[in-house]
Amino acid sequence: MTYRVYSGPPGSETVPPLEKERWLYKEFGLLDEALGWAHHVNDGGRVALLIEGDDGTSLSKREIASALRHPETVDRVRARVAH
Repeated sequence: MTYRVYSGPPGSETVPPLEKERWLYKEFGLLDEALGWAHHVNDGGRVALLIEGDDGTSLSKREIASALRHPETVDRVRARVAH
């Protein structure tokens, strides 16, 4: 399984779907690793905008922020993808 974390400069809200192929991302084998990187990105002055997984996982900027504040959110994402 692969999870991609897309990030951008402060003030960015989304990764434009038509431009996604041109945006830089970092890949991880586990969702927890991807969320750890998102936390690192946010602490470093950039913004994690999107996490996408080969399993259908898709977390927006708001969902990432919520998952970082409330880890139980990740369990709900996993349950949603499993069905």
